[in-house]
Amino acid sequence: MRSAHRVETVRTAERTLMAQLPDGALMQRAAAGLAAACADALPRRVYGSRVVLLTGSGDNGGDTLYAGSRLAKRGAGVTAVLLTPDRTHPEALKSLLRAGGTTATPQTAADLIHHADLILDGIVGIGGKGGLRPEAARLAALVAASPATVIAVDLPSGIEPDTGEVHGAAVRADLTVTFGTHKPGLLIDPAREYAGSVRLIDIGLASTLPATPALESLQHADVAALLPHPSQESDKYRRGVVGIAAGSTRYPGAAVLAVAGALRGGAGAVRYVGAATDAVLARFPETLVSNTGPKKAGRVQAWVAGPGAGDDPAPVAEALSTDVPVLLDADGLRLADRETVRTRPAPTLMTPHAGEAAALLGISREEVEASRLTAAHDLARAYDATVLLKGATTLIAAPDPDTPVRVNATGTPWLATAGSGDVLSGLAGSLLAAGLSPLDAASVAAYVHGLAGRYAANGAPTGAHDVAKAIPAAWRDITA
Repeated sequence: MRSAHRVETVRTAERTLMAQLPDGALMQRAAAGLAAACADALPRRVYGSRVVLLTGSGDNGGDTLYAGSRLAKRGAGVTAVLLTPDRTHPEALKSLLRAGGTTATPQTAADLIHHADLILDGIVGIGGKGGLRPEAARLAALVAASPATVIAVDLPSGIEPDTGEVHGAAVRADLTVTFGTHKPGLLIDPAREYAGSVRLIDIGLASTLPATPALESLQHADVAALLPHPSQESDKYRRGVVGIAAGSTRYPGAAVLAVAGALRGGAGAVRYVGAATDAVLARFPETLVSNTGPKKAGRVQAWVAGPGAGDDPAPVAEALSTDVPVLLDADGLRLADRETVRTRPAPTLMTPHAGEAAALLGISREEVEASRLTAAHDLARAYDATVLLKGATTLIAAPDPDTPVRVNATGTPWLATAGSGDVLSGLAGSLLAAGLSPLDAASVAAYVHGLAGRYAANGAPTGAHDVAKAIPAAWRDITA
């Protein structure tokens, strides 16, 4: 599992570790890993390459200068552009100069940046907040116009490390080399887009970091361990039955797609109630159907309520009145009474996109997209529910603020297609019925759904029905 920790947690862990090590050892570990990553990223050999270091103050600048010193010793032409000469790390600068490196000012950096093979962004470290100052912003613009490979040191300058927000100009990197642990901003949009690929360098920080991170990102092995697997004694009821209260005469397709996702999600059976019975049975004759509402439909271990429901609040209200987990999506988010959700004895999982989250929070969509982590936390607290906030990186926040937020990035832009969310809802609801907690069901569903989207698209446009069909292939990939 990939973990991310907030800045103050990282600083505390670094102080503890530095007290156990010789002076400067931690910075040298970081610089060695950074220099190795630079050597791997150079389009040609290190010898004779042109490297520009954009160097700020403090330890981040020190890491950058020491890495530049190592590259200079291997024959690279290294120039450090010093943004704060009076606060540049003195020992690191001496090391660079002894190795044959040179220095320049921001005012003379344009030509260097344009002709560089590699640029290291060491302008601002994890302590940076509030966007770049004008001089640094000008350098970021020059970097954006340069053909050089760009490596961010610990994180791209200009992003908010704890939230993933971006206020104004920021450096856009091809690769970010981060130390000890991931920082939340490297995993959350919009900042994630600036990080490029991320390479984590082990500097021994794991021993001093707390066991509980701020963010978690599941990997194949984590998802494989959570996916439900039937035993020899299993029958369809032991595996779980998921109820789908979705669709309407206007939107029958939403019901079909939610059922499609649910049938492939690990539960033993799918029970459908709604106005799209004929359409559902025509596609999936194995579905159990009922012409009553959710309360009288029969035995289920979880309900999915809302996709394509239109303006009829009754099925959503009935599902919420049951004592099993309920997933609310699409129209169900709008039709659900907040206090009912907050006070129900069983857990609730909400799966909004940014526009739906904005409507529920009473803010603009742009505010949600700019502050996705805050929005997910706020919505989880407001409804006392687990929230899956859809997006290029999906966030899953539990109502307990001390529970790490889960981040998922397995998807593809081709998943931005009508009905894709209905498939996700059915899949997550099926995992709820199979016995997963709302946090695990949402996290696993997002991971499998994103991977299925990649399989379905394969670099070309795809439809939601193709994504549902690709779920078994994604499942097999994960469990292989």
